[in-house]
Amino acid sequence: MEFESNRVHAMALERSRDVPTETALADVELVLAELFGTPEEPAWPADRLTGEQAELVSLQRLQQASGSVESDAANVHRGLYTEHCVICHGVSGSGTGPASMYQWPYPRDFRAGVFKWKSTQRADKPTRDDLRRLLENGVPGSPMPSFATVSPSDRETLIDYLIYLSIRGEVERQLLALAIDDLGYEETAPADDLRLRVTVSEEQDPGRNEDGELIFTDLTQSSRDEPADESPVEDQPSVPTEGELAVAEILQEVVGEWMRPQTSPVPTDLFRGEADELHASIARGSKLFGGQIANCAGCHGPAGQGGMPLNDLDDWTKEFTTRIGITPTDVDAVKPFRKAGALPPRTIQPRRLAGGVLRGGDDPETIFRRIQHGIAGTPMPGIELSESAAGGTGLTPGDVWDLVHYVQSLVHPTPKPSVSVVDDENLSAAAETGVSS
Repeated sequence: MEFESNRVHAMALERSRDVPTETALADVELVLAELFGTPEEPAWPADRLTGEQAELVSLQRLQQASGSVESDAANVHRGLYTEHCVICHGVSGSGTGPASMYQWPYPRDFRAGVFKWKSTQRADKPTRDDLRRLLENGVPGSPMPSFATVSPSDRETLIDYLIYLSIRGEVERQLLALAIDDLGYEETAPADDLRLRVTVSEEQDPGRNEDGELIFTDLTQSSRDEPADESPVEDQPSVPTEGELAVAEILQEVVGEWMRPQTSPVPTDLFRGEADELHASIARGSKLFGGQIANCAGCHGPAGQGGMPLNDLDDWTKEFTTRIGITPTDVDAVKPFRKAGALPPRTIQPRRLAGGVLRGGDDPETIFRRIQHGIAGTPMPGIELSESAAGGTGLTPGDVWDLVHYVQSLVHPTPKPSVSVVDDENLSAAAETGVSS
């Protein structure tokens, strides 16, 4: 097994920047191998991270998740990612495993670091609890199954490996963009001090300012022209190149994003449980659902029945189509990206809410967050919350709760009481037994 390079992203960069990316991709592959190892022997660059970042994932768990599927005498299972995840998500977490073509929606590509089902804000990473729930419950209404039968310790191992693949993929994407946009990679590599590489000395600290930020070396021409220091070589500390510092900074930035996610707080639902109050809230929510501000019906259809035409795509597909001027239905234009590993473009389908299944969960707080923050990686937008409805540009927390109650009434409609007809002959028996004929 090998980690396949993200050639789709490289080709999208090449088309949008009109600069060849093969040389940059080759150097990025070397950096990734040094930092993250291989699918058979994963590595975690703890010595290049600081504090809690170094402990974000466990190397022991990464080793347990990777490689071939086997169990030892102590019944420790290995190759967990290979066993449970590769068939859909692929070796690199690209979402293009052998079964991906036959699934709707496609499996998640972890490498962009974008996750749909989470309790955090739209641009944030999921919490570890979010990933636990995802593995325990699966994603209803999708091919993603529940892994509740997998032991809790093995699920924690899979979570570590998922985070590892996501970080590796984001580092790859950011290094490629930096190489093309800032470091001068073209058909040939830039000057040696600008080439992407990992700092040679593992104990070397590139230096930080008082805020803990990496200090970049001034590599302007004037600094290069200064007379060389005549002191003995062994007395001069090795100075990281700009390329080495860039790798260190991107690594720490990407890992740092996983240190900050926090569950988004949900305002208290003022509904107290009285039936009349709930019915009034649902009625208000119904009006908001079809109104101009929320306009949920514009995608989900009147009364959440779905079926509305929506010629839109998710962000993973837009990357190699509309964002770089390619029409998704242009087979010839899409073909090179397909050869590079992209899945066939599909338009995204808004959820049918009426009697349907909500993939991210249908509890009230989850629906509230979905309305407030939208769904990352999709056209589903968030909504601006305001304490007052004055101005008409957003919704109050109370408005959102009305929408939550309405959506829940669509997903889980309250059954109407059945009406039984009891003839005169059986009336007394029905009264005695409480059962109508």
